[in-house]
Amino acid sequence: MAKVPAAAVAAGGLVGGYGIARWTGKRPLGGIALAAAGSVAAYEWNRQAGARAATGLTAAYVAAFAGSHPLAKKVGAWPAVFTVAGGVAAASWAVTRRTAR
Repeated sequence: MAKVPAAAVAAGGLVGGYGIARWTGKRPLGGIALAAAGSVAAYEWNRQAGARAATGLTAAYVAAFAGSHPLAKKVGAWPAVFTVAGGVAAASWAVTRRTAR
């Protein structure tokens, strides 16, 4: 069975968390999805690239979530979510492909 890359898990957590919150009208439910995906991604980042990289990428994941809110006021909600998800995915890919053990 093929593994899903941590970059895809992180991006999916940002997009999925927002989608769940928006479509259900329950923000905490979206937060649960966001946190669950972030936890899985952090585990994989730690496994693939070590604790230092996992800490940095987890901080980027949280910053992307926070940063999507003011960005949404400028470009709209979905474009903001897709932008930050792409940024986190790119950072994840760049870090884990160079430092994978």
